Amino acid sequence: MRHIIRRITDKVFTILTGTSVVLLTSVLLIVLGPMVWRGSKAVIFRDTVEFRKMQLDLYNRGNPANLKVENAETESFRKTVYETIDDFKHGIDTEGLMDRTKQIYRQLGKELRYKEVTNKEYQKIRSLARELRDRLQTALESNDKKVIKENIDYVLQYRTDKYFAGTAAAEFFTLAEDFQKSIENIDLNKRQQYAGSLLQIEEIVFRLLGPKPGDPLPALTMDRYGATRWDLAQKLLDKLLWSQQWIQKEDGQPLVKIRVSRAEEFAGTKLEPLFGYIENNLNKMLKPEFTVYWQYFIDDSTPGHYFGGVGPEILGTLLLTLLAMLFVFPLGVISAAYLVECASDNIAVRIIRMSINTLAGVPSIVFGLFGLAFFVLFFIPLFGGPSKPCILAASLTLAVLTLPVMIRASKEAIRSVPQSYKEASLGLGASGFRTFMRVTFPSALPGILTGVILSLSRVAGETAPILFTGAVALGPLPKSLFDPTMTLSYGSYDIAVGDRLAMMVPHNQYGMVVTLVLLILCLNAIAIVLRARVSRKLRGQ
Repeated sequence: MRHIIRRITDKVFTILTGTSVVLLTSVLLIVLGPMVWRGSKAVIFRDTVEFRKMQLDLYNRGNPANLKVENAETESFRKTVYETIDDFKHGIDTEGLMDRTKQIYRQLGKELRYKEVTNKEYQKIRSLARELRDRLQTALESNDKKVIKENIDYVLQYRTDKYFAGTAAAEFFTLAEDFQKSIENIDLNKRQQYAGSLLQIEEIVFRLLGPKPGDPLPALTMDRYGATRWDLAQKLLDKLLWSQQWIQKEDGQPLVKIRVSRAEEFAGTKLEPLFGYIENNLNKMLKPEFTVYWQYFIDDSTPGHYFGGVGPEILGTLLLTLLAMLFVFPLGVISAAYLVECASDNIAVRIIRMSINTLAGVPSIVFGLFGLAFFVLFFIPLFGGPSKPCILAASLTLAVLTLPVMIRASKEAIRSVPQSYKEASLGLGASGFRTFMRVTFPSALPGILTGVILSLSRVAGETAPILFTGAVALGPLPKSLFDPTMTLSYGSYDIAVGDRLAMMVPHNQYGMVVTLVLLILCLNAIAIVLRARVSRKLRGQ
């Protein structure tokens, strides 16, 4: 009976163990799966001609001749978009047109001063030009097409006037004709509504296709190029084709957000065909191609991480991690060796052990504030270093943070060494120090390396301790240990709490997080391989 119960218990325990492993694996896949999928889009995606422009301009990467041909092909389709918008804009951008009439009038006055005209002729021309300007402004301000036609016809009757031939005033007539044509299919009572929607459309087209040819180059790098990725272009296209409006379907009920077709909003106007044209020809305007952007892991990023990669962040993370381990490994092993091999069980040692256990549970932000107060403001300046956040201060802070973990892991590793090993060494006449260095430490090294693995994972992924002590969102590559550096963990934090840019480039945010996970896995893999080699060597294999 007892054997039957034991077999049943063993089977139940085996089933529970297997179920636990499956559940843990499932949770890990649920958490990491979507993250890896989205993060991989930072490297594997469909780029556009705008991406290839950016790569050539910022990193001198690509074929200029091929890109020139692509630009010529895309511009032929984009030209229709710009012309359609400009043509429609003439009928609703009344403020801009009125400003232009004032500029024409002032320019005419300057020209007349340098022409050989009598004072009487000057006064006559200026008076007539003023009347044409006022008539045009009346037409521009009016919503009555009859009033507009009367004033436009009055202006156009002076089109052949000899006084205006070859002067700036000739633009009065061009402006009047263009305005008259542009309002033919426009409901002038909706002009303000059209103007608001047109501003949104122009902004979306700007984000989609980049600056209009001939316009000044924007100061920000992110504004110099259109949609560099096809997935981003698809999102912008959806915003272009559909607007969101809040309406109240029933009295007393909350407003409901609905999607309204922009083509229907501009139905009957010259702008209506634009939306179908862009939808049907977007592929020809951007020329998407499948790409593997492996340079993501070496390229620098632009402000806001809008373009570029995570090369400096990887370098900074490695610097902080390896330097922190350089400090924490000897301190942790020496402290553990003292507590196990040398210290007696008295009140002072008990307090030290309790302090170590307590420090292991202190929030990391506390270590960050400690690093700022001690290392940045006191310790480093004490030896002549600069009183500013830097790599050295951040790595020392991370070392203090993970020191309790290293001490505890090393203590357990040293205690696990069989006592007979030590007794045999001491019996052969070796000193206590020699016994520790030649027998205890090599035997405990696999366990100590386990502590290194745990410390690596925590050091590489921490953000709060380096927030005040050495991390920056953007900056040049560090030239010494007294310079701050970019890191993957702080970069992810910066994007997450940043402005709207994070919403525009989610692939960069996920890509940075996945890169950090992969970097930690690689560091852990190296430590695990090293531990396995040490273990095999100890077994004589």
